[in-house]
Amino acid sequence: MQATSVFPIRVVVLWRIVSALAAAVLVAGSLIACASSPQAPAKPIELPVFPPPPEPARFHFERSLHSSADVVPDDKDGSLRRLVTGETRVGEGLAKPYAVAARDGRIYIGDTVARMVLMFDLARGRYKQIGTEDPGALRMPFGIDTDAQGHVYVVDGTLKRVQVYDAEGRYLRTLGANLAWSRPAGIAIDESRRRLYVVDAGGVDSEQHLVRAIDLDSGRALFDIGKRGEGPGEFNLPRDAVVGAGGEVYVVDGGNFRVQVFDADGKYLKTFGAVGRQSGQFSRPKEISIDADGNVYVVDTAFGNFQIFDREGRLLLDVGTRGNTDGPARFMLPSGIAVDRSDGRVYMVDQYFRKVDVFRPASLPPGAAYGRR
Repeated sequence: MQATSVFPIRVVVLWRIVSALAAAVLVAGSLIACASSPQAPAKPIELPVFPPPPEPARFHFERSLHSSADVVPDDKDGSLRRLVTGETRVGEGLAKPYAVAARDGRIYIGDTVARMVLMFDLARGRYKQIGTEDPGALRMPFGIDTDAQGHVYVVDGTLKRVQVYDAEGRYLRTLGANLAWSRPAGIAIDESRRRLYVVDAGGVDSEQHLVRAIDLDSGRALFDIGKRGEGPGEFNLPRDAVVGAGGEVYVVDGGNFRVQVFDADGKYLKTFGAVGRQSGQFSRPKEISIDADGNVYVVDTAFGNFQIFDREGRLLLDVGTRGNTDGPARFMLPSGIAVDRSDGRVYMVDQYFRKVDVFRPASLPPGAAYGRR
């Protein structure tokens, strides 16, 4: 009988000791927590501004786009599930983006590995794939441009033609399939003259380094600009083109490290830029765009940035830096650029980091809607 009565007493005593120790630990922890100084709130990440202070800002880095998840709003059920499970939201990502076009809050990105154009409608939070099915299937989308009706023009470097789609990605027609091309790469549209300019980059074994003007309605070749060479009006591996308000054609002459300017009839006007490592010079210039004020934007792959020139070729600003790791306004292999003239935002493609960085002009307030205001 004694044995049975002693055992419960020992259990009770042991339980009380354990409980007391646990309480002491909790109290001590509370006292330590109360005695410790409160943690300072985390310092917000400062996004890059160009030029940096104390100069007045002209462009702010706004965001990076890596996939459709950065564009399409998350649904409530998915957001709640990820909050509980810790899942990461996954979208349709970029494989190897090259060129970009922008109009009224909608951007079109050519992906040379995925063999399609991805439409990111930032103004409406939508995403679409373009050129995935025949007719109009793409093999190697390079240069892209749009017109006032929202039509999308894509240079296919493998099929050697220009595919045309409506704003929603429905195939409309093909241009230039009956013309002789070496390596078509860039494209620019002159809507007022109903012309399409296609840049033929040629190659080491080709003499066809030129820009070809095509009638936008009939698809008939009108005239060629330039030939292979180093002199004024001659090209060495031209990459891209853009049309100014007066019909001037600005051409990135990649192998000659310069931008050449021609009038609407193909007459040589002037050149700016030269090979070098300083701002205002070029090392590996790629694509080109223009804003509503006529300023010219040129991507340089080796510099890891884009440079802005006025219409006379005077340097205004360079934006971005070269980096080995991804980050805001950091680039390893930039290629494409587009300015949305409706709001002034600039879109810059990086092939290596598989992204598009967005830059907001300082005249546009933070959080401003995409596209027309």
